[in-house]
Amino acid sequence: MKKIVLPGILAGILMAAVGMLIGYVFNAIFPSLMAEYNNTAIFRAMEDPLMSLFFLYPLILGIALAWLWDKTKGLFKSDNWKRGVHFGLIYFVVASIPGMLITYSSFQVSLLITSTWTLNGLANGLIAGMIFAKMNK
Repeated sequence: MKKIVLPGILAGILMAAVGMLIGYVFNAIFPSLMAEYNNTAIFRAMEDPLMSLFFLYPLILGIALAWLWDKTKGLFKSDNWKRGVHFGLIYFVVASIPGMLITYSSFQVSLLITSTWTLNGLANGLIAGMIFAKMNK
């Protein structure tokens, strides 16, 4: 349990922080993104109580990925840093790319917003993988 919960929560906190940073940078470069996020025909308003669940996502993802790392860490045969990167890239290819393809093809969101989410998925995988490789060898 200690090998999953603590690293998972740490990964979740760092993924949330990096996700906010990525969002801030992209919103600064592309101001039109904020208008898209504020479109209540697509997204819930931030004042909606259900939006509080949005902030649990990185923690839940962190714990789920920590569990996955614990079950698969023996498959990665190299130094810790590379093991974490390989794990993160596998997560990105298996979950983020197909997820963002289906998101872009089925929801009325722009390619730009889907691209930021895809980049965030890559960052999430790499951050989590490196944390797990360091904390749970």
